[in-house]
Amino acid sequence: MQGSQKVIDCLNFLLGGELGARDQYFIHSEMYGEWNYGKLYDRIHHEMHDETMHAQQIIRRLLMIGGKPDMTVDPISIGSTVPEMLQLDLELEYKVQKHLKDAIALCEEERDYVTRDILVAQLEDTEVDHAHWLEKQLRLIDMVGLPNYLQSQIGEVSDDSDA
Repeated sequence: MQGSQKVIDCLNFLLGGELGARDQYFIHSEMYGEWNYGKLYDRIHHEMHDETMHAQQIIRRLLMIGGKPDMTVDPISIGSTVPEMLQLDLELEYKVQKHLKDAIALCEEERDYVTRDILVAQLEDTEVDHAHWLEKQLRLIDMVGLPNYLQSQIGEVSDDSDA
C-alpha cells in the first residue's frame, strides 16, 4: 500500500524525535539509578519503553505505507541535576506534542485517518502521561524543596524495570 509522500516524510521526522526521546530517557534513567533514585529510575525507564513503543508503531506504519524508516536520531539534551533533567525531559515532551499535533493535521489533509489515529493515541500518551507527570515532579520540587523531593525518590531500582 502506497501512502502519501508527505505523510511518509512526516513520520520519518517524528521517528527521529521518538528515537531521541528514547535515548534521552535512557541516559537519564541510568543516571538516576547510579544516584540511587530508584523511583525516578523506574518511572523514566518506563518512559523510555513508551518512546521505544512509539518509535516501533511509526516504523510499522512507515513500512505498511511503503516508506523506508530513517533511523537518524534527533539530538538529545542531557542534564546534570535532577531538576535540570526533569526540565529537559519536559521541554522534549512539549516539542513532541507540537510535532504530533502538526502531523495529525497533515494526516487529516492527506486523508490518512489510520496514521492520524496512531498519532492521536501517541499524543494522548505524551500529554496525559509523560508531560503531566514531569510537570507534577517539578511542582513538587517547588513545593517541598529539592532535598525533601530527592529524599522521597531514594530507593533501589525495581526488579521489573527491565520489562
